[in-house]
Amino acid sequence: MAKFPSVEWFEAIKDLVNADSEYKRLGTVDSKVGIKVGDALLEITFEAFECTGVREIEEADLQDVDFWLEQSPEAWQEMIEDIKKNGSAGLGYTLNTIDLNIIPEGFARSHDGYRRDAFYRFNQSLQHFFDTSSKIDTEFAVGAK
Repeated sequence: MAKFPSVEWFEAIKDLVNADSEYKRLGTVDSKVGIKVGDALLEITFEAFECTGVREIEEADLQDVDFWLEQSPEAWQEMIEDIKKNGSAGLGYTLNTIDLNIIPEGFARSHDGYRRDAFYRFNQSLQHFFDTSSKIDTEFAVGAK
């Protein structure tokens, strides 16, 4: 069972989407995406039709990602539990809903508004990536809820 947030958890999803023809059907994704969960920071790299890498990063590395997704550890856990329960994100837990309606400062953040647009451009593929987490068992870091 992979622990969220960790490189191993995102690697498990990476392996599943890279073998998923439905993910490839959605089109290419060329983006570096940051994930911020409390003090944990990760970078996920997407190139063409696959996810090519996951690594831990430092706060200063957020300058190099196109955008990062940031919410509280509790909110991340609620989102992932909803995806697991339903097989995909329910309306209140989609990336777009969280970004536009739940977090006033936005779920997708960037130091460059042009690069932040990648969140919207690749949103369907990114949602599919997170929805794929329904296929793995997840353990949450202590104190996440």
